[in-house]
Amino acid sequence: MYALGVVKDLGGGGRTAMSIRIKIKPLSSNACWQGRRFKNKKYKDFEKLLISLLPDSLKIPKNRKLEIKIEFGLSSKLADTDNFLKPCIDVLAAKYGFNDRYIYKITAQKKIVKKREEYIEFQMEGYDEQ
Repeated sequence: MYALGVVKDLGGGGRTAMSIRIKIKPLSSNACWQGRRFKNKKYKDFEKLLISLLPDSLKIPKNRKLEIKIEFGLSSKLADTDNFLKPCIDVLAAKYGFNDRYIYKITAQKKIVKKREEYIEFQMEGYDEQ
């Protein structure tokens, strides 16, 4: 259900990154909440499924500034890319035990795909402000 990418050298200094693609339709933040405080069934199901599909072996640095690059394969041109960020980032943080407050840079992209070919692809690495 997921495909691990190749570890890439990012120009020296021991910095590497790994791309991961999860075959799951991204869930919009608009579809996550009942009222203001309660996760609805759709969000709980998404959270459980995504956690089960993510590889256990991925290690995310804790208490360090992070950068995330995320691509959503969506079947609707009307979908707002930013609506998918929060639920995905929250699930990643829950799975890998990091606090999303350490994410200092987010690059998000939307690609239009056919129905039932939706996906989430992400890359995380330490972030060094320049």
